[in-house]
Amino acid sequence: MALVRATQQTSSSNTSRSCRYHVFLSFRGEDTRKTFTDHLFTALVNAGFRTFRDDDELERGEDIKPELQKAIKHSRTSVIVFSKDYASSRWCLDELVMILERKRTSPDYVVLPVFYDVDPSHVRKQTGSLARAFATHQKSQPPKKVKAWKDALAEVANLAGMVLQNQADGYESKFIKKIVNVIGDKLSRTTLSIAPNMIGMHSRVETINQWLQDGSTNVGILLIYGMSGIGKTTIAKFAYNSNFTRFEGSSFLENIKEISQQPNGLVQIQTQLLSDILNGRKMKISNVSEGLTKIEDAISSKRVLLVLDDVDHMDQLDAVLRMKDRFCPGSKIIITTRRARLLKAHQVTKVHAVETLHYKESLELFSWHAFGQDHPIEGYMEYSKKFVDHCRGLPLALKVLGSSLLGEGIDVWKSALDKLEVIPNDEIMNKLRVSYDSLQDDHDRNLFLHIACFFIEKDKDYIVNILDGCDFYTIVGIQNLIDRCLVSIDGKKVHMHDMIWRMGRQIVRLESDKPWKRRRVWQHKDAFNILTEKNVRKMSYMHTYMFFIYFPLGSLIVLEMQYSGLRQVFKGTK
Repeated sequence: MALVRATQQTSSSNTSRSCRYHVFLSFRGEDTRKTFTDHLFTALVNAGFRTFRDDDELERGEDIKPELQKAIKHSRTSVIVFSKDYASSRWCLDELVMILERKRTSPDYVVLPVFYDVDPSHVRKQTGSLARAFATHQKSQPPKKVKAWKDALAEVANLAGMVLQNQADGYESKFIKKIVNVIGDKLSRTTLSIAPNMIGMHSRVETINQWLQDGSTNVGILLIYGMSGIGKTTIAKFAYNSNFTRFEGSSFLENIKEISQQPNGLVQIQTQLLSDILNGRKMKISNVSEGLTKIEDAISSKRVLLVLDDVDHMDQLDAVLRMKDRFCPGSKIIITTRRARLLKAHQVTKVHAVETLHYKESLELFSWHAFGQDHPIEGYMEYSKKFVDHCRGLPLALKVLGSSLLGEGIDVWKSALDKLEVIPNDEIMNKLRVSYDSLQDDHDRNLFLHIACFFIEKDKDYIVNILDGCDFYTIVGIQNLIDRCLVSIDGKKVHMHDMIWRMGRQIVRLESDKPWKRRRVWQHKDAFNILTEKNVRKMSYMHTYMFFIYFPLGSLIVLEMQYSGLRQVFKGTK
């Protein structure tokens, strides 16, 4: 089969190296080959896009399917020109099915329907000239194939497309110019890098995709929240890659908390947002107020998908969302955060709490990092399960520990597991500690450490009874910990993820290698040894120490050591 291939002199820096073509043109040759499609093809080539179309000397009866599949596979976008007789060609319909199959397997693949002289509703419902074409197909083609064609037409007609009469008042040259601009816009926006082996990702992103594709004309805000290392950013990236081409503009602003703490950080965030929305055009911003004005101009005229990753404070949101009502109808905003109460309930359209991985998913993710495959190798299953149990479904821990054990012998695995029971992994602990460090004051930090050391799985009222007697404002403090995803309440009990309470106890251990120099002692053996006269004299009276001594019969004594001596602050039952 002869092919026409247009190649630009200098390849675009935004083009994926694995793609041979920027654009694959699908059209009904007898309708538009020498007219509209020829002009569109020429305009795309002149704009520098490598474009594929079949030659008009294609021999009838030749099997074109393998060549078309190859061309579609190696293109970044498909432009489908719908004309009145498009559906009369079974070649066009087969081609359409292939294009949509490519899109399902590659979320970043762009499909742009162009309705040249046919109404989108006729394509969606197969009425008008399409009804007559299908009446003919039903007489000669298998029912299963006809249904696949109809489903494909309905699916593609629901994508954001371009209509000649609506967007250029019937002027073809203006219409073609707009198509070229849209293709340039979409090709300039590339997918975000995501690590392979995204275990459990499809099920976790499904509801977010439905929300992004609901067709609402409202400006929607989705809050994705959860503890550190649970996969909030990865979920947001996956959803972004799957949907950004559906919007006229898009921006993924990563690590907002970190960037905002840099000099002029909020202005940096605003500058990046504008550059993304304006397809790389740089705009100088002197201050946050000026940035808000320029952002308002940029977002008021196009539907955008905006992701604000790792937001910690309202001032970070205000630098971008203060003018939320000015966003173009249909725009969507995703915010990832460790703070469950970052926004008020009435400000959010949808809330997505990220959950830990199930056991089977955890074992699979751990295996990919520890063995390079989806299951443990022979002889390592027992210890793999122990490490997975230790991680309790936290993706960060599964990846870090799995990677640290890659290629190691079973003796190293056993030793590493024993060490973890005493000394947690630093890389994991440092990332989890971000939430602890972000607590607003020492009161909440001390409350967190008390719960991590002494009150795991205890009744909330029981904790309040004890700690209120130790001059804590326990109820509001626990609520602040819930907001930071450091604790949760199930029924009446206070829960804390294993990795979180290990992090808390590690903070206490790092105060000193000598138990009597730490502020908290939670093991009764250590407490009894410290409270001997010899060790009490060793203690520094510059600090306050808390001892929770549990006795075998279930009684509990809480002692507090201050510069003035030892006092009992609580005595009761466990």
